Amino acid sequence: MGMFLAAFAFVGGFAAFSFHVAGLSTPTDPKPADAIIVLTGGHSRLDAAVDLLKSGKGRRLLISGVNPIARVADLQLATGGDARLFSCCVDIDHVALDTIGNAEESAKWVSSHSYGSVILVTNNYHMPRSLLEMQRLLAGAELQPYPVVNTSLTGTEWLSRPKALRVLLTEYTKYLAAVARGLLPRPSLPETPSIEASASAMVMD
Repeated sequence: MGMFLAAFAFVGGFAAFSFHVAGLSTPTDPKPADAIIVLTGGHSRLDAAVDLLKSGKGRRLLISGVNPIARVADLQLATGGDARLFSCCVDIDHVALDTIGNAEESAKWVSSHSYGSVILVTNNYHMPRSLLEMQRLLAGAELQPYPVVNTSLTGTEWLSRPKALRVLLTEYTKYLAAVARGLLPRPSLPETPSIEASASAMVMD
């Protein structure tokens, strides 16, 4: 009986999670914030974050989870962004390897700049877990989600797409693990951010 109830709860939770993700949409005109954070994982995320910065929705952008061999010039070329914008207002994080690391490095970056509000950019399916991890470490900052939708999953479309189902199931499992981790004591973080260099410093290398 216990296993049946656990399975029922898991399936019910997965359905609720999937419908929630399917209902997420990209804001047409988000309110301005102090800063923008984008979690790497696709060009669409990066393009969206750079567009937000360009339109004045944030004063500075952190690109978290960048491949160690990628330099700011590579990211600028990948997005077609303005070199001056990247030089003055973009920081990159080479340290984070996963969503937990994204949250840790982002928290140190936000704290070092004393930002009070942040626009968080990532894919729609990744947003619930990203928000959960960020809220845990950025309790003093207002987080504004900016989900990027590459494939429409409105209604029950996700039920007929095996790839979408697989992604949602994987993400739901990780989300549950994040919820469970939230029951543990909050980790203490170094005050100094591990951002290797601001974009402006890298341009002068």
